[in-house]
Amino acid sequence: MKAYIQLLRPINCLMMGFAVIVGYVIASRGIFLIPPHVLVFGFLTAFLLTASSMVLNDYFDREIDAINNPFKPIPSGKVSPASAVYFAAFLTVCGILAAALINLLCLTIAILSFAVSTAYNGYFKRTGFLGNLMVSLCVAIPFIFGSAMLGEIYLHTLIFFAMVFLANTGREITKGIVDIVGDRSKGVLTLAVRYGESFAAKVAILFYVAAVMLSPLPWLLGYLSIHYLLLVLIADIGFTYSSIVLLRSPSKEVALKVKKEVLLWMFIGLVAFLVGSLF
Repeated sequence: MKAYIQLLRPINCLMMGFAVIVGYVIASRGIFLIPPHVLVFGFLTAFLLTASSMVLNDYFDREIDAINNPFKPIPSGKVSPASAVYFAAFLTVCGILAAALINLLCLTIAILSFAVSTAYNGYFKRTGFLGNLMVSLCVAIPFIFGSAMLGEIYLHTLIFFAMVFLANTGREITKGIVDIVGDRSKGVLTLAVRYGESFAAKVAILFYVAAVMLSPLPWLLGYLSIHYLLLVLIADIGFTYSSIVLLRSPSKEVALKVKKEVLLWMFIGLVAFLVGSLF
């Protein structure tokens, strides 16, 4: 049982489930308009489908992990490849069923998300930039799902989705600078592998800047309070600082530092949306 829990990566699953709740709070502006059990179904959908994706990731990476991480459940023999596939299928069915119990829009988004994550794990991980976009879609889509629990997708939720998508794509490209040696040896064609660290850094910065440029829109359109603007300004300054640092020195060490910083700026942006929605 412990090996199967290890396959799930529970922290990742919990974070995605929490993202759905946050997406709902942002969409509803802090007013709980649906029964509590619907929120539970939303949380379970994200948790279970993320868990399925984590298991399939380890399944498809089992040969590489046999060399790099031999103590993982599948290469160590604690979980057989066939058992991992059956486990992932069970998690997927449960996750899709949870989405179906909410509404048709949520079911559609859940199926789309599962299809994208499975395609990424099975093939597109090695494509580099396209893979980066697919990862960012899967990271940002729980916020759309949270809005979909209300039966529609609101404009301010779409803006937040776009900001998360852009910022995370920048982070994925930055991560490619950090992992350039390993990616090159595995045939993963990231922007850093294809065109070098300097080019990859510049493209990553373009995505960070695009996210910053979108950030005032929810306040300008009257969707969120002034509290949002004050907090998101901190995140914007952070993204700008990290971009300047990366532009000056697109090295592996600096990229690693920026990759960690970006998570903080994204978290502050999330808090800004929550505060702006609740107050």
